[in-house]
Amino acid sequence: MLAVLVGCCGVHYYAGNSECHRTIAPLIKPGITTNEIERIFEDSILKHGAKPYQKGYKGYPYATCASVNDVIAHGFPSNKPLEEGDIVTIDTVAELDGWLGDSAWSYAVGQISPTAEKLMRVTKECLDLGIKQAQPGNRLGDVTSAIQRHAESHGFGVVRDLLAHGIGRDLHEEPTYMHVGNPGKGLRIKEGMVFTIEPMITEGTYFMTLDSDGWTARTMDNKLAAQYEHTIAITAEGPQILTAQ
Repeated sequence: MLAVLVGCCGVHYYAGNSECHRTIAPLIKPGITTNEIERIFEDSILKHGAKPYQKGYKGYPYATCASVNDVIAHGFPSNKPLEEGDIVTIDTVAELDGWLGDSAWSYAVGQISPTAEKLMRVTKECLDLGIKQAQPGNRLGDVTSAIQRHAESHGFGVVRDLLAHGIGRDLHEEPTYMHVGNPGKGLRIKEGMVFTIEPMITEGTYFMTLDSDGWTARTMDNKLAAQYEHTIAITAEGPQILTAQ
């Protein structure tokens, strides 16, 4: 099923997701645990009348994914305190009235290294460049090639094994796609589509491994990874960020 935005069900269904990120941002400091972030985030989702959709999705046990340092995505929250110099990506899916919003954000924990700072900055720039290309009439390759060119021009890797996706009533709808490609290629972007753009950028290799829990994806060389993600809707005027902070 191709994800489309039906009728007038736009940005209000996604506002709680972005508000949750605003809630946790000032709390991410050395000493806090990702389990504490998980509790605060879930409480914030529920406070806004939404539900943490990913909790229980295919057996995933948490409301958030908390991916620290070399974890690319789907990290489990834990009781280990975050340390000065860590980076952590918090990813969640909120559901309101049957509509889903998916957003991830990387956060610095205290003072981080120049390499980590550059990785986070370039990853956010990749997201912004991808969104800029998500115009009616363009193709997905215009989005993905902008991301790939920018990341690789800085010597970073672009994860291939985890995909962006359409989203609406279901979490993973068509289109699904990697964040690499060629301009002018791929699915034509049309008004009414709703999908995520979520570049996962690595300090070193883009190859990944999977932990024994079946969820936690890590960089194969144990170097850093960062991710920024928005859910966007394609309108006649261009892309609308539904999970804007």
